[in-house]
Amino acid sequence: MSEPLLLPLLPREPEVVIECPRFSFVKRRADGSVDFVAPLPCPYNYGSIPGLMSDDGDPLDAVVLGARLPRGQRVRVPVVAVLGFIDSGRGDPKVICSLGELSDTERLGLESFFRVYAFFKRGLHLVRGNVTDTRFTGWLPVTSASFAS
Repeated sequence: MSEPLLLPLLPREPEVVIECPRFSFVKRRADGSVDFVAPLPCPYNYGSIPGLMSDDGDPLDAVVLGARLPRGQRVRVPVVAVLGFIDSGRGDPKVICSLGELSDTERLGLESFFRVYAFFKRGLHLVRGNVTDTRFTGWLPVTSASFAS
């Protein structure tokens, strides 16, 4: 199966709407409805970038590193990396935003989190009768061509 990881052109500092504050157990959709309750808290602020869409038809996901932010807060933080992810057979990359460059420890933490996240999402998709192809695919290249001018 080809991996449809199409990434729209990104602003260098996108506006991210926080949907799941750091350490939250509740994963929400962009509209605020509950998607699922996780068995482990999310160690990151998780949200989306309004106006940019993923291949899965949802707003483009973003992770904001740093202190816990309240649900609904809108922040502008520079893009430092993009993590490749397939969710239910569709491209669902994660834009990683931070005030500083990613350390090796942060990169490893993100990889580990999204591998575990994929494992639990596959189970959720199985229960819901969805396509179960859900996985971390690696880091996507971020170059000057990745950004809107």
